[in-house]
Amino acid sequence: MEKRTSVIAFFCVVWSAVAAIQVDIPQDQYEFARGDNITLPCKFQSALSSLKLAIISWTAGETVILTHYHPAGVTNINPKYQGRVSVDVNINGGTGKADLKLSSITMADNNEIRCLVLIPNDDEGKPADAATLTVLVGPSPPICKVQGKAEYGQNINLTCYSEEGSPPLSYKWESRDVKNTPRTLTSGTDRGILSLSDISKETSGFYICTSSNNISSATCNISLAVNPPNMDIDSPAGQR
Repeated sequence: MEKRTSVIAFFCVVWSAVAAIQVDIPQDQYEFARGDNITLPCKFQSALSSLKLAIISWTAGETVILTHYHPAGVTNINPKYQGRVSVDVNINGGTGKADLKLSSITMADNNEIRCLVLIPNDDEGKPADAATLTVLVGPSPPICKVQGKAEYGQNINLTCYSEEGSPPLSYKWESRDVKNTPRTLTSGTDRGILSLSDISKETSGFYICTSSNNISSATCNISLAVNPPNMDIDSPAGQR
């Protein structure tokens, strides 16, 4: 009796595992260069031997990219994606694919992408899967600026910023003195900001910022001359 019970329990476990929809995007992360035409795969297996109706949706974050209806073959596409998105659907019995095709990708396509398959009478299991789409873009040429007065005793910031880049950028400052000798920067940097405190003549020199990600890097530089404070030309002679 115990043996029979074990066999029944085994088949119940196997059936519960099989009798449920399974949707799968093979990878957790996809990386493509900006401007590429890409395909994101989505496979699914239903507990049903044939599908009388299936509704397939692809989303980017909270935005629905498209919705496809089987067997009608009708696809509703978000106007935002019109002209550059389609879905390649192929269903054989209870097995199918619904690959998303997206052309001329941009940094705006960086998002979590999700494939959802809804089938009447088969709503247990895993009806959706998601992956992260990263659009690879090297940093644009950064812009370097000085914030504050380059005068003795002042506190100033040197800023460095690239308008675009994906994955997110990191920034690094380097410096050389007026004799073009490399020197160590004791001030920290934060998001491309180099803070210089109580500056003096010795602070003068060349400052080079590099913005980079794992695609490429770009640089900008500042030639900094620190001067004494401006004299008041209206003050009486001898009063400085």
